[in-house]
Amino acid sequence: MNTTVAFSARNARRRPRLAVAVVEDLVTAIVTEVYPAGSALPPENVLCDMFEVSRTVIREATTAMTEKGLVISQQGRGTIVQDSSHWSLLDPMVLGALFQRDDGLSYLDNLIEIRVTLEASMASKAARKATPEEVAELTTQMEILESLIQTPAGYVHEDVKFHDIIMRISGDRLSEAIINSIQGKALKNLNYSGKLNVEHIKETHAAHTEVYQAILKHDGDAAAKAMRDHIEGSWKKRRPTSLKG
Repeated sequence: MNTTVAFSARNARRRPRLAVAVVEDLVTAIVTEVYPAGSALPPENVLCDMFEVSRTVIREATTAMTEKGLVISQQGRGTIVQDSSHWSLLDPMVLGALFQRDDGLSYLDNLIEIRVTLEASMASKAARKATPEEVAELTTQMEILESLIQTPAGYVHEDVKFHDIIMRISGDRLSEAIINSIQGKALKNLNYSGKLNVEHIKETHAAHTEVYQAILKHDGDAAAKAMRDHIEGSWKKRRPTSLKG
């Protein structure tokens, strides 16, 4: 393992929870441009007073934000906010803050575009290589989904598992990791998940059935199209016109 990565991982594990809370507040403030690029964060003593924590905690928080590409320390200027081109956009905290911006809807749209591209490809791969055992697993999941149509909250939970199974069958570990890293935070955002209702769940299940049938027939092209139509169609129905109000 790269020694720098190993060192960062050890530091992250040791970082106090209090510092994590401070980091989360400051990350949100930076990403939502309370502190715009090029500006300096308040001095250590001011941040200590703001968050009612010690200098050690503020330094831990600064280290964490530096690791995320959000800030850089400059002699004589203090802790300077970096341009967004330096940010680690796949970092969960940064992603969560991006969805809170005034232009957060564009990031949710971008997430859907990424999902469509990667998951359509993975559905195609899954259809072509699914073993009888894997098809049986997917069939069981479809039966679980069928039983939950009248229970939207339960269906949504199992919906994620349906997609997880297909991604796993595809064998495309990198695409799966990308989807999981960016969607985990989005699922907690009500603007992404939308309002739950039985009618929408019925439409979702019909779309899942299209994907499932294509995989059952080992038809890669049909599976890719069905997955693409499913993700795009579902987002079109639940997409808000604005993230405000």
